[in-house]
Amino acid sequence: MSTWRNASLAVTAAAVLALTTACGQDNGNGSSGSQSVGNAAPAQKPAGDGYGSGDGYGDGAAAAPKAAGQLAVRDTGRLGRVVTDSAGMTLYRFDKDTAKPPKSNCDGDCAKAWPVVPAGSVTAAPGTDASVVGSVTRSDGSKQLTLGGWPMYRFAKDTKAGDLNGQGVGGTWFASAPDGKKAAPADGEVAPGGDEAQAPPAPGSAAPDAPGDRPGMSVRKDPKLGEIVVDSRGMTVYRFKKDSAWPMRTACTGACLAKWPAVAPVAKNSTEGILKKGFVVFDRPDGVKQQTIDCWPVYTFSGDSKAGDTNGQGVGGTWYAVSPQGKLVGAPK
Repeated sequence: MSTWRNASLAVTAAAVLALTTACGQDNGNGSSGSQSVGNAAPAQKPAGDGYGSGDGYGDGAAAAPKAAGQLAVRDTGRLGRVVTDSAGMTLYRFDKDTAKPPKSNCDGDCAKAWPVVPAGSVTAAPGTDASVVGSVTRSDGSKQLTLGGWPMYRFAKDTKAGDLNGQGVGGTWFASAPDGKKAAPADGEVAPGGDEAQAPPAPGSAAPDAPGDRPGMSVRKDPKLGEIVVDSRGMTVYRFKKDSAWPMRTACTGACLAKWPAVAPVAKNSTEGILKKGFVVFDRPDGVKQQTIDCWPVYTFSGDSKAGDTNGQGVGGTWYAVSPQGKLVGAPK
C-alpha cells in the first residue's frame, strides 16, 4: 500500500511540474518570478460548446421560451446585419445544427444556455424574404423557428436589446443574418465567425490560395510594432494585462468579451513561428474555450475592421499586441 501511495504522489507531482514548466511563471512584463495564487479562480470544468454543468448556465429550470414576434434587422457595423426578435434580442445559430434538412442538436443544458425561439407568432423582418422563415420539430415535439433552415436561439447571457455576448462562444455559436447565414459585413470582409469571403491578407504577406490556407496563427511584421501574432484572418491578436498565466485566469468577461473576442482554439500544427511551450486551451469559467500563448489568454479586437489593423494597441493602458513568444508588445516596462 505504501509503495502504491508513493507512486501515486510521484505521478501527481510530475503532472503539476509539467504544467508549471509548460506555462512558466513569467509575469508578462519581461521579468520572471512566481505569481501569487491567492486570488486564483477555482478549477474550471471543460464546458464543451459553451454550456453545461459548472458554468452557471445549466442550473435550475429553463424559462418558458418566448415567441419572436416581429423580427427586425440591426446593422451592427462590425458584424453587419443581425436579426433580432421584437424586443431587440439577438438571434443565434449553432454550427452543430443542420439546415438541410433542418435539425436542432441543442437540448438539455444546452437549451438552458441557448433558449430556443418558438416557431409561433413570427413575422419576417421588413424588407427581407419571408420565404426563409420556417420551423423545425424538436425531439420533444415542440416547433422551433428556423431562418434559411437554421434553428434559431437566444443567449441566456444577453440581458438587454443589442447584446451580442453569444457571438463566437465555443467557436460554434454565431449571430444570425436575416437569411440564417452567419452575420457578416456587406462588403464581404469576414467579421468574427463569418462564413462568407475571407478577409484580405495582412500587409506584406502573400495572399492565400483559398480560405483556410493561412495558418490558424502566424507572425506578421508590423511597421510600427515589429513581429506580432495574427489569426487565420490576419487580425491582430492581443493580451490583457489584468489576466494571468499561472494560475491561468481571465479578467475579461461579459461586455469585455464582446469587445475583445477570445481567440478560439488553434491546433499546434496550424501555427507558424509561434512559441509552442504553453500553447494550450483555456477552459474559461463562462464556458468559452480560449487559445493561450505561453498560457496567456489571447483575444482579437472588435475595433479592428480589417487584416493589419492594430486599433486595440495600448487601449486603456492594458491591451497590447502579442509577440510570437506571448509577450506584450510595446507595453511600458
